[in-house]
Amino acid sequence: MSTTTAPDVTGYAFTRRAWVAAPPSTVYDLVGDVSKIGTWSPSASEATYDEGDGPRVGAWFTGRNHRGDREWSSRSEVVAAEPGSDFAFVVDGLVRWHWTFRPHGTGTEVRQSWRLLRFDPVLGSTHEDLAALRDHMADSVETTLVALAAWVAVD
Repeated sequence: MSTTTAPDVTGYAFTRRAWVAAPPSTVYDLVGDVSKIGTWSPSASEATYDEGDGPRVGAWFTGRNHRGDREWSSRSEVVAAEPGSDFAFVVDGLVRWHWTFRPHGTGTEVRQSWRLLRFDPVLGSTHEDLAALRDHMADSVETTLVALAAWVAVD
């Protein structure tokens, strides 16, 4: 890969979905409370809103993440916060996470999307690296959604 030309990142995205046995407003409240993400996610250890912030557009939070033996902190800005419907944030200007919540039967269809916004060598320097990152995150999201649904079912 040339050092002068960044790779096209448009193909590095996915969406996964799950059904959760709770109304959209309840599931939104759980996801919007970013401090709970470590409860479900195999990749995120913790997240904390900046003092006085919460699930609103323009709010910031710090997260702790891990992959294999690597750990790092990230900064995220909430870019969508429509209670019971949509919640999205951008991590370090690199990745956009988007959750949607739609009524489905007696519960909610939850969709979680991930999209690489721009190239940064910290995420990988080849298309293979970026594809591996995308695939790892897709597996992580599937685990997160299953864990969220199970947690709601027993809560």
